[in-house]
Amino acid sequence: MPAPLLTALLYVTVALCWSGSWTAGKLGVASVPPIELSAVRFAIAGLLMLGLARATGSSLGLVRWRLLLVASFFGIFAYNALVFVGLTLGPASDGALIVPTLNPVLTVFIATLLGERLTRNKLAGIACATVGAIVVVASAQSGAALSSQRLIGDLLMLGGAACWSVYATLGAITTRSGSPLGVTAVACLAGSAMLFPFGFLEHGYRDVPAWPQSAWLDIAYLVVFATIIGFVLFYYAVRRFGAGLASMVSYLVPVFALVQAVVLLDERPTVFELGGGAIILLGVRLATWRVVPTTPLEDAASA
Repeated sequence: MPAPLLTALLYVTVALCWSGSWTAGKLGVASVPPIELSAVRFAIAGLLMLGLARATGSSLGLVRWRLLLVASFFGIFAYNALVFVGLTLGPASDGALIVPTLNPVLTVFIATLLGERLTRNKLAGIACATVGAIVVVASAQSGAALSSQRLIGDLLMLGGAACWSVYATLGAITTRSGSPLGVTAVACLAGSAMLFPFGFLEHGYRDVPAWPQSAWLDIAYLVVFATIIGFVLFYYAVRRFGAGLASMVSYLVPVFALVQAVVLLDERPTVFELGGGAIILLGVRLATWRVVPTTPLEDAASA
């Protein structure tokens, strides 16, 4: 399959999985505690992926187990603790717009510090997509009533974006010694173990048997689509194209979130939101123009 077509297919699939996770996450935390939900989600996802990895002979990448633990802390524990608590304080649309649009900028910055090459195409694509993201965010926030609670939620989302960017960058190193499936399985299990003790600050998991069916359906979506399919394909893109370029998938998430709002929630985006989405798509196209497989972070591989 040609590299540009493969890149587009990967980006669209991951973005579709992740854009729906904001709706599923918001519905989930409306009925169950956020930390407990995250711990259960990643425990289930990690066990399923570990079984798949062992069945297929996929490497777990345990040679770099220390780095895997650091990646798990940022990408599973810190990211989900910040984002899912933030979802209890503000609307899902804030997170779907704030986090994905910041991720590529922060990831490219961190990856560049670690030695990943920054091309003119990447710079042009990031600049274009950032303009589109600003348009989308500004049009979505116009006329919205601001509150201190919502502001705290948005700040938590910002922190989550920074944590995810560290995770994505480290993924370019950890997947060099392990398969995307195996590395993600280990990260999920380690992150779940980190989240687990904090669930006792909520209901201590005593409420799990009473969770409604709708909450388990939300968790099922988060496990299968947002975690197993989304994470594994994203890590594959990181290994094939590098952390900075793979993170551009985040720019597609707000676009698909708007489409889902129209189809599932009967919402109507403004002309500015649609225009911003078009600019984002142009930015992603610029950044992925004539992509060839590279070995990212070669000089940083000694970590």
